[in-house]
Amino acid sequence: MGTAERQEALEDGVAARSTAQRRREAPDRDIPADGGTTRDGGEARRDSGAPTAEEPRSARAAAQQQEHYRPLWIEEPARRRRLPDPVRTAAVRAVIIISVTLMQATVAFLCTLAGSWLAFPMVISSVVSTVVATWGALDIWVTRQMWNQRNGVVSEPSSTARALRRERRRAQRQARSSERAQERIARKSGAGQLSHS
Repeated sequence: MGTAERQEALEDGVAARSTAQRRREAPDRDIPADGGTTRDGGEARRDSGAPTAEEPRSARAAAQQQEHYRPLWIEEPARRRRLPDPVRTAAVRAVIIISVTLMQATVAFLCTLAGSWLAFPMVISSVVSTVVATWGALDIWVTRQMWNQRNGVVSEPSSTARALRRERRRAQRQARSSERAQERIARKSGAGQLSHS
């Protein structure tokens, strides 16, 4: 076996291993999900060249429409429910305030070590920011409690969620009954006509 033959055999082995590994991984969007074969069992075309004589355009288009591709990602149900919008807004606000407070505290510490004139103003602003950050953290809790009381299912007699739900149901009932009445009126007014002309 010559050097060229050894090199060719080595390339074939590497290509076979990489093809097998690619089939185990998620394929690209242009590779069928079943590992390179079409639904009718034939080998899928990997090249997108010009149509050949033995494969007319209509047959190739029909085969491409029949191919089934695996999606790029699979939707999985969330483990926890998404936070309500006001609570999430309060949480984002609190995280930003807390991160700014931590940066201010770091700058104040470094300015103190360096003996800079900026140390005193930074310490004062860090204390003020700590108070604001505490307010931000409490705001998350208050907003969550408020949202639960207004919109959540809280089985307490003092919960306003029941009254709001009752009002919503009453409004929906009235809307449906008025819609039915309008339909009845439209049917009665059209009952005397023999044709729709």
